[in-house]
Amino acid sequence: MLVAAAALYLGGVLRLRGRGHRWPARLTAAFLLLGLGSYAAVSFGFLGAESADLRWAFTTRIALLLFVVPALVSLGRPVALARVALGAVGRRRTDRVMRSRAVRIVGSAAFAPVFACAVFLVFLTPVAAILRDSPWSEWTISALTPLAGLLLVLPIAAHSVLRTGFFVTVEFLLAFVELVLDAIPGLLLRLNDGILDHAPAIAGRLPFWFPTPLHDQHLSGDLLWFIAELADVPVLVILFVRWMRLDRHESRRLDELSDEEMAELTRRHLEGRR
Repeated sequence: MLVAAAALYLGGVLRLRGRGHRWPARLTAAFLLLGLGSYAAVSFGFLGAESADLRWAFTTRIALLLFVVPALVSLGRPVALARVALGAVGRRRTDRVMRSRAVRIVGSAAFAPVFACAVFLVFLTPVAAILRDSPWSEWTISALTPLAGLLLVLPIAAHSVLRTGFFVTVEFLLAFVELVLDAIPGLLLRLNDGILDHAPAIAGRLPFWFPTPLHDQHLSGDLLWFIAELADVPVLVILFVRWMRLDRHESRRLDELSDEEMAELTRRHLEGRR
């Protein structure tokens, strides 16, 4: 996945350079070092190596792959690179995909809190132990989790979907709701004094210096709560900036209308309501 992602991105940069244009080096460095580098650090570092044995490493790894890694990947603006590197036909196809109904639903602030809460609630069930101890789930989590995060993050970061001022306002309010929803699984893990995933086989093979299963669960809740809340801050900032820009743009459009055009617009609005 790392090689394929790096090859596609660098191929787009070289194709753009062949046309006499330059892609900013800072964006390339952000994509390769921050985006793909964070994926490599999470997958091949301590969290990836110990996620089968340590519950807090497992939940932290999934939270980082779902929130942090896609956010860092988006700093390289891969959608914008695809639009300019693929030409007119590729630009139309990219725009068609980014503005499709499925992407608009998944990339909205209304879908993200429900999806994230549903994923994190799995950590409260014995399914979490099955996922931790299965090599097949290891491959699935490594591949699908960051892709799901990209579907949540890229439409917001790329500004690919046209929104009205009212819709952005609703998204901004729902982002605050997400702060509460994302905290629920972490709080339940932290405050519960029973082992929720029922994984004695995993706990039995741990070295003596590892935390106890209960302490491991509490650490998992603490880190999950922290990462989920921290990841919501950039989304709130992006939505707030978009809200201000869209409101300024709509106000400028209304100010440019003459008195006759404003009266005609009001008349059509009232007739449409009747």
